[in-house]
Amino acid sequence: MMRGIVGGGVHLPYPRLDKSAIRAVAGSGGGSGTRTVASYDEDTTTMGAEAGRAALRGRAVRPQSLWFATTEPAYADRTNATVLHAVLRLDRTVPAYDMVGSVRSAMAALRAGWQASGSALVIASDARTGLPGGPDEAAGGDAAAALLIDAAGAGGPVLAEIVAWQSVTDEFVDRWRTPGAPASRLWEERFGEARYTELGTEALKLALDAAGIAADAVDHLIVAGLHDRAVGAVQRASGVTAGRITDRLGATVGNPGAAQPGLLLAAALESATPGQYVVLLSLADGADAVVLRTTEALAAYRPYRPVAVQVASGGPLSYGRYLHWRGMLPVEPPRRPEPARVSSPAAHRNAGWKYGFAAGLDVAGGAVHLPPAPQDGARLPAADALGTIVAFTVDRLSYSLSPPVVFAVVDFDGGGRLPVELTDVDAGEVAIGGRVEMAFRRLATGDGIHNYFWKARLVREVPPPSGEK
Repeated sequence: MMRGIVGGGVHLPYPRLDKSAIRAVAGSGGGSGTRTVASYDEDTTTMGAEAGRAALRGRAVRPQSLWFATTEPAYADRTNATVLHAVLRLDRTVPAYDMVGSVRSAMAALRAGWQASGSALVIASDARTGLPGGPDEAAGGDAAAALLIDAAGAGGPVLAEIVAWQSVTDEFVDRWRTPGAPASRLWEERFGEARYTELGTEALKLALDAAGIAADAVDHLIVAGLHDRAVGAVQRASGVTAGRITDRLGATVGNPGAAQPGLLLAAALESATPGQYVVLLSLADGADAVVLRTTEALAAYRPYRPVAVQVASGGPLSYGRYLHWRGMLPVEPPRRPEPARVSSPAAHRNAGWKYGFAAGLDVAGGAVHLPPAPQDGARLPAADALGTIVAFTVDRLSYSLSPPVVFAVVDFDGGGRLPVELTDVDAGEVAIGGRVEMAFRRLATGDGIHNYFWKARLVREVPPPSGEK
């Protein structure tokens, strides 16, 4: 039975750091182009949730398993994927698993989803940070990508069938980071380049042989990995012409580590046509090579908010604020009490509202309540609803890592009104009548417990329809 990718979604954070601003402050590093930066109220969990929402938007199918990969989990000793499970309103019988710690965990999650029974949602999210002025700081990026895998059927037609997967593994120390360390450390570059070039070319040859094709039959070659020199060497040794090698988005997004394979695969599928071969080769503690063949269904597929749209939709972020958000530049904190620890029992009791943003529906009168009222007879998913700002205020006194705080009263299409905080916004952009959409974010952290909820963000572009024509 044909099994492969039936849909996908990507989340690129709105803030963008101009790399040329780094050297003037740090004395080294920087370069040209920009990199994506997770906002002060984003982490790998919230970014993963947004990518998952995009992948499932407009689809009737619900995943039968959820796999979440990241190198920067918001929690240790508990499963981060359960938050995504709640945000996506999955059935409680759907298992949700973490694969955390290494960049290769993203490929492990993808393979698990491919080999699972039924539909599987694979989400990879990463936030890459290096020391100020170092190469990882400028080369890194923050992003999340989600891929929905299924056989042709209820999940929709298969867009790209997985026809071969080959992996090679070798033990060598090229990049490492001990738990709690702020940045990775690297061995001398030539060592990693030599090892990954050998492993990458071997895995690619095995995969092409298993698929029964030659290098000149590859229409889109994606080489993902944190070692830029090794990636370049593998690309040159692949036998695939340069015009068929997918742009790694280094000048606009940066390298988002564990999220890079899914991000680049989603971008490649946006430009691919039916009947083409797409090869994903990931270099991380070995090499994984996946050969996919696109189907006729790809011609009718329209992803929600394509990669190219999000790349062009960012806003500038100062280097000083970036360092502050990353915890590398202490600044005077707001002279207000820090947020208290959120109640775990209360959060559990209200999970449908807190994570799923489910409104209450008065069945008799038809009124929509945000938040839901105890007497409401039904729950109405409202996370995808758009709204209109009817009033707003700029608060310069409330505790925030990115003051001032902008609050707005929003009237939602289809009913319901809610006062809500805005995110990814400058106070001067807000106006009555502005259109907003909901975004899952982190409000604050108290006693090590993250308080997640929903904020509103301005609709700056009209997203294309999701799903099929």
